[in-house]
Amino acid sequence: MILGVLTVHGVHLVWGALLLLALAGAFTSTIYLALTLVATARYRRGARAAEAAASATPASMLPPVTILKPVHGAEEQLAANLESFFQQDYPVYEVIFGVRDAADPAARVAEEIRARYPQIPSRMIVSGPPAWPNAKVFSLDKMIAVTSNGFFIISDSDVRVAPDFLRQTIPPLLESKAGLVTCMYRGVPARDFWSRLEALGLSVEMSSGVMVADMMEGMRFALGPAMAVRRDAIGAIGGIAAVADYYSDDFELGNRIWAKGFKVILSHHIVENVLTSRSPLRTLGDQLRWMKSTRYSRPAGHAGTGLTYAMPFGILGLISGAALGQWGLGIGLFALAFLNRMIQSLVVGWAVARDRRAVWGCWLYPARDFFGFVAWILSYTSRKFCWRGEMYRFGRGGKIEALQRPAGGF
Repeated sequence: MILGVLTVHGVHLVWGALLLLALAGAFTSTIYLALTLVATARYRRGARAAEAAASATPASMLPPVTILKPVHGAEEQLAANLESFFQQDYPVYEVIFGVRDAADPAARVAEEIRARYPQIPSRMIVSGPPAWPNAKVFSLDKMIAVTSNGFFIISDSDVRVAPDFLRQTIPPLLESKAGLVTCMYRGVPARDFWSRLEALGLSVEMSSGVMVADMMEGMRFALGPAMAVRRDAIGAIGGIAAVADYYSDDFELGNRIWAKGFKVILSHHIVENVLTSRSPLRTLGDQLRWMKSTRYSRPAGHAGTGLTYAMPFGILGLISGAALGQWGLGIGLFALAFLNRMIQSLVVGWAVARDRRAVWGCWLYPARDFFGFVAWILSYTSRKFCWRGEMYRFGRGGKIEALQRPAGGF
């Protein structure tokens, strides 16, 4: 009987500890929401001033720009994405595509777009098999070598921009101390559920984290989908080859430019990251790749990310509260977590990303929050990841090693 009493008491202590953990998580996630709301207000104030300043910059002061576009594979909506860069309301610019293999289907799409806009200078660079772990950076190095312009846009193939993209992102670089301008982005999903969930993460979770980081310590990194950067800033870090060993070449590029004394500026201009149809496994794979990259490039920050999620603690609170017979407290913790994430989706999704899907789909964002937590946990289980059909392994400091690299791919 005594053993039974002790066992029951022990189980009660375990559930009590879990309930305390849920309460702690509710506190930290609420603090993070408060930080996000303050950062959103700060960002909106700065965005109005930045947009006015960029619009007021005379066209005669705008320098020639080279848009660097590495491409690979016939992605959904690739033609529309690439075409948006040929429709810029900007005085002088050129577009350079980079591809590993001339037979890549993306090269054919790019050539069709080039033919459609003969008035825009453009060219295709075939880099061949990469000699560096990061094939994209290897291609960028070949592309930079063929242009004499001093201002670049580095942008992924799944990005779509508005006609005023260059007009809004280049003017901040006219300041001598500015080295790089980076853009946040809203997710544009395909029709399937998993891409919708992923798009919410891009519009809300990613934007929240970037704004809070900017508010707390200033921009010390860059976001890969769309970056404007000066040639002298890249030269100061030893050229684009300095980030050739990293998966998070965007983070490293921004961080190294910042370390050299240049300013990294978070743009007020939002671009679109166009997602393709995806399965649950592909969605998880993408999340794990990004999470693992952060785990190795910013280990302390990545560990702290676990405290910013709300739904895991809400679910834990519901279960532990029920186990202890405290249904009111359990339901209250779950409801608080759900409301927390809905508010984040509504405020950040609309006020920052201008994503209507984040407004009418705010009820779905709690599911995205929980899925993100699962990916965070799993990011500690392995060093390997798959990228563009090739296998890699993370090493110290976020460096990568190619384990399996076929002749094709990017």
